[in-house]
Amino acid sequence: MARSQESFGKKEREKKKQKKKLEKEKKKENREKGSLDDMIAYVDEHGNITSTPPDPNKKKEEIKLEDIEISVSRQRELSPEDFIRRGVVTFFNNSKGYGFIRDVETQESIFVHLNGLVDSVKERDKVTFEVEKGMKGLNAVNVKLLVEDKVKSVPEDASPAQEEGLASEADLPDEEQE
Repeated sequence: MARSQESFGKKEREKKKQKKKLEKEKKKENREKGSLDDMIAYVDEHGNITSTPPDPNKKKEEIKLEDIEISVSRQRELSPEDFIRRGVVTFFNNSKGYGFIRDVETQESIFVHLNGLVDSVKERDKVTFEVEKGMKGLNAVNVKLLVEDKVKSVPEDASPAQEEGLASEADLPDEEQE
């Protein structure tokens, strides 16, 4: 008795081939059933995609060429004050010459370099600054200390030196105290 030339593996491969062939034929039949009309999509006057064709009897709305805007909407002119931000110096290293400012409005941390300083700053100073795009992100430039209007109370009988806050009577020499 001779063994059959077909092994189990060969039979399985033949079954898989037959199965794929049948599936391919079914897909082909399904494609032939579908028509081109089923695949077409239409866009209505509002820009929505629909499967129904537009009505040729419907009157189309006329649009003037001047009414079409393709650019960015106009914005108001920005004044120089709009570019100036306020913040607080959260970190500054004088020896390395850099630090960070926390913007009061947006709460974002912005890098500041010694070259961008107008006034010398230290941590927790309130400052005004402008922002420009740097290589690694936003950089603060034109950093100035924020001058708050504080009115000093000066006694009416104070000397001119005291009014300017330069010296008190005890600090003045004996000649000037008289």
